[in-house]
Amino acid sequence: MGAATCAGMLSSVPAAAASAAAPGLDDPAKKEIAMKLVSSAENSSLDWKAQYRYIEDIGDGRGYTAGIIGFCSGTGDMLDLVQLYADRKPGNVLAKYLPALRRVNGTDSHSGLDPNFPADWRKAAQDTAFQQAQNDERDRVYFNPAVKQGKTDGLRALGQFAYYDAIVMHGDGGDSTSFSSIRRRALRTAKPPAQGGNETTYLNAFLDARVWAMKQEEAHSDTSRVDTAQRVFLRKGNFDLNPPLDWKVYGDSYHIG
Repeated sequence: MGAATCAGMLSSVPAAAASAAAPGLDDPAKKEIAMKLVSSAENSSLDWKAQYRYIEDIGDGRGYTAGIIGFCSGTGDMLDLVQLYADRKPGNVLAKYLPALRRVNGTDSHSGLDPNFPADWRKAAQDTAFQQAQNDERDRVYFNPAVKQGKTDGLRALGQFAYYDAIVMHGDGGDSTSFSSIRRRALRTAKPPAQGGNETTYLNAFLDARVWAMKQEEAHSDTSRVDTAQRVFLRKGNFDLNPPLDWKVYGDSYHIG
């Protein structure tokens, strides 16, 4: 009851004052929470740093999915990552796959990658230079744009995370299920705090739009990362993502103390 009461009071605070009063998702402690939340959904583990070496084809039509954010051989972000790594460390173990990654971009093909690409990816993941390249591409393509848009919309850490998780899964291309399209769908029914709207109402609208987007694709049709995670925090009025946090994804329970 106390949490619900506080949420009602907080939502009336001007967005600028609210964002100034608490750290955003780019605060180091909040960012660590964000990485764990995404890892729970993407890798069924809170140990996100163990995912530098992760690689598999999950059968979603995007080829290989790998690394801390699910870089895909079929969507271009894996190509950008490996190119960055090659720029920083010429002759690395993955550099020889750049021609193949260019060819398979936009497809689910493994042509030119099999059979050794997964093993070489795991080998590269032991290199701190490759780990840093993954961090930097995650921030450039996904984290920083999501946090920036969230702050522009007057959202606190939870809303910024909802944006980040959406852009991680859906990207921000021009299709109807991309992050920007999800946000536009939400804006049809609610205004964000920066436009005078209620933060709870807007985030519910955004999560509704996110669920719609997820259900358009069989590989993403399990919406528990929204239903039993983000909505749990929203119902509790935990706009700042303050621990302790308890949530479930795909039926598995997680806790951050």
